[in-house]
Amino acid sequence: MKKLFFHLILICLCSCQGRNAGIYDIRCENLTNPLGIATDAPRFSWKAGSFTDGDGQTAYQIMAASSLSLLQEDKADWWDSGKTASTESVLVPYLGAKLLPGMVVYWKVRVWNKDGNASLWSEPAHFSIGLLNPGDWSSKYIGLSKDDGEQQSPLLRKQFDLTEASGIFLLHINSLGYHEVYMNGKKAGDYVLVPAVSQFGKRSLVVTYNVSEYIRKGHNDLVIWLGKGWYHSDLPGVVHEGPVVRAQLEQTLDKKRKTLLVTDESWQGHESGYSDLGTWKPWGFAGEKIDASIVPASFSSAGLDKLTWKNAAVIDVPEHAATPQMTENNRIMKTMKPAELSRTGEGAWLADMSETLTGWVKVKFPKLQAGQEIVLEYCDHLDNGKFVDQGQKDIYVASGETDETFCNKFNYHSFRYLKISGLQQIEPENISGMLIHTAYRAASSFECSDEEMNAIHSLVQHALHCLSLGGYLVDCNHFERLGYGGDGHASTVTAQTMFDLAPLYANWLQAWGDCIRDDGGLPHTAPNPYAAGGGPYWCAFIVTAPWSAYIHYNDRRFLEKYYPVMKHWIQYVDAYTVDGLLKRWPDLDYRAWYLGDWATPKGVNQTDAASVDIVNNCVVSECYAIMEKIAHLLGKDDEANGFSERKSKLNRRIQETFFDETMSNYASGSQIDLVYPMLVGATPANVTENVVKRLFAETEEKHKGHFATGLAGIPTLVEWAVRQNHPDFIYSMLKKRDYPGYLYMIDNGATATWEHWDGDRSHIHNCYNGIGAWFYQAIGGIRADENAPGYKRVIINPQIPQGIVWAKTTKDTPYGAVVVNWQLNNNVLDVEIVIPSGSAATVIHPKNAREYSLSGSVRQTGEEKQMELGSGKFKITYVM
Repeated sequence: MKKLFFHLILICLCSCQGRNAGIYDIRCENLTNPLGIATDAPRFSWKAGSFTDGDGQTAYQIMAASSLSLLQEDKADWWDSGKTASTESVLVPYLGAKLLPGMVVYWKVRVWNKDGNASLWSEPAHFSIGLLNPGDWSSKYIGLSKDDGEQQSPLLRKQFDLTEASGIFLLHINSLGYHEVYMNGKKAGDYVLVPAVSQFGKRSLVVTYNVSEYIRKGHNDLVIWLGKGWYHSDLPGVVHEGPVVRAQLEQTLDKKRKTLLVTDESWQGHESGYSDLGTWKPWGFAGEKIDASIVPASFSSAGLDKLTWKNAAVIDVPEHAATPQMTENNRIMKTMKPAELSRTGEGAWLADMSETLTGWVKVKFPKLQAGQEIVLEYCDHLDNGKFVDQGQKDIYVASGETDETFCNKFNYHSFRYLKISGLQQIEPENISGMLIHTAYRAASSFECSDEEMNAIHSLVQHALHCLSLGGYLVDCNHFERLGYGGDGHASTVTAQTMFDLAPLYANWLQAWGDCIRDDGGLPHTAPNPYAAGGGPYWCAFIVTAPWSAYIHYNDRRFLEKYYPVMKHWIQYVDAYTVDGLLKRWPDLDYRAWYLGDWATPKGVNQTDAASVDIVNNCVVSECYAIMEKIAHLLGKDDEANGFSERKSKLNRRIQETFFDETMSNYASGSQIDLVYPMLVGATPANVTENVVKRLFAETEEKHKGHFATGLAGIPTLVEWAVRQNHPDFIYSMLKKRDYPGYLYMIDNGATATWEHWDGDRSHIHNCYNGIGAWFYQAIGGIRADENAPGYKRVIINPQIPQGIVWAKTTKDTPYGAVVVNWQLNNNVLDVEIVIPSGSAATVIHPKNAREYSLSGSVRQTGEEKQMELGSGKFKITYVM
């Protein structure tokens, strides 16, 4: 956390230095130096340090060349934009010569300020165009034949010779299942568990490697090691018993592309010694079995030649979209040793990693006997001190050689505790746990005077790290491993605030787009390997997630691409709307249940029919409101007006159907039933005050000041409370140490959020992470203005609950780091603000402020409710 904080502060300081502070964080399609991108019309982004406070970019110049040497000589043979008058620095479109598949492009950028002073050129960056069309491929899918026995995790090998090794060598891998690449004995890249997820049958993903550093003139030896992953029998799109791959090695030189190697029947195959023990269905992810007597001791040609190879088989794979992966790969992000290791019986050990994690285990064994079996089991918590069987298990069968080591490869676990059986001796330094997730970047830091709030913030942040492996967010990795829309809907604002997730959401939403049915029906998860429970709140992810991504990252493509999908789903909603209200739709082979809220605490009936109905109709109202805004942005004003009218009609139906005026109550009277109508604007102004009073009274009297809601309710309460400036309402519930609450989780050993308030089932889950946004938006006071997305305009409005006296909050945005640090001393509030170049801010004055000083000038607030700031550093002192 401290490293993250200082990293973000460094970004902020770089963005606010004087002249020629420079260009930094330059990206193509929201990625750093991506290979094999999915478009021939890329977009560029950068961040610029201010020349002086308030003096930002007024023009830019981009150069793009076919080689680094040409770029360094300012010979832009792909594109030279020239000096272009513009303040834009986020996703600026390429307008040069047509880029062809396989081409490598080097680029740089510089900017000018209002006085005509130019910055230094940025450091060079690069990208390459992926194989975009079926005709770009000349390779075949291969694997092991069914007649060759074990097919679960084959090694596929090809030896080849090169007469010269100049230029760039790109290897395009399109695997159905996981893969690793070894060239001349060395593993290519530090990626693990690649590719990211996709909806097999509709789409598979292509990962591109630059293997120039591994390849050599003369003899070369290439091995692709495959693992099943989601490519398991009986799941959609799976047509072969084992994983398959097609690969293409290409050389790029002087704007020319040459195919050197393709997968075909000339390749050879061999079993690897790895096999998957699971079904990859709910509660069936199990683990891996490794027969060390079969695993190659070396990937050198000499080592590989010791194996008996068979001809690979060409596999008939039905036509589908094979597109370049546009999210970061998974990487090992943290390695840890057990905090405690204890012997629990004869040959049995229990290691406590001190915190939960999703990823791998590596164990270096003492001398083992050939054929000796070591069993490794995993769980995320103990039950009264006893290991909980969660079905997570690996088996290692020893070779009897020296220096044997177990490490996962094509499966993973969510756990805190590791049980090892069949081993007489082990030292803690020989056990490592490895946290793995999509290699996105941190984009925030938060700290305040209340250590309990810091602990809850860290709880949520760590949970999301544990749930983001594979280019999507899952409910939990050990039981279902599914990209639930409900969990995503609830946590999206938190996740996109804490992390830079534009590429991850591009990948995840692509799966949602691939999963919609012809009639507009949506599943509750994407990818959608089988039916899973949920309701309209889950499906509405297709509306809320692109909109949130647009607000956070200023990427219109989220809206342009998914607005048609949203409309298609709304047609499905229409089919089940009766007398103006959405009613239950049927369970189908790809979707089950019809929930409102979910995972509520005991005493709150989430199945109450009226509650389910009001929640789901408020979901639809929220979607209408978002789609009205999107339609306007896309120039579809008639459609926007239609959604506006539909929302008004639906809100009137919600009010007349579910509101009890005598009790100032909605539906079942639960927290979400009371708040959601107010949030979507269904509650008339003349009754709002009474509904708020009932909400506060019910919370305090009936629920003893606790949260009385679940997955959908937490973010609903947070958004409403932030909009209405009720920080004490949320803060008081967060401070409760008994059940149900976040501190109750922490007091009972949690290091990530749970699936249920009482700790039932998963202790690493995405159910209650919607609370995370509150720390940044309320206490930190940083919000994006949806009318100037990507934090081009920032709303600064710290909402200070009684009990917190200072906070330090940083949000890294597409334009740079926004910093808000405030401290309250008696009746004086000091607020330090940093706004990056290219951004501006609207600062909302505290309600009870009498006067404030800025830049030495003292002013009375009077009727003034807010003020505008440009980029730069500011200190505001309020007298309350």
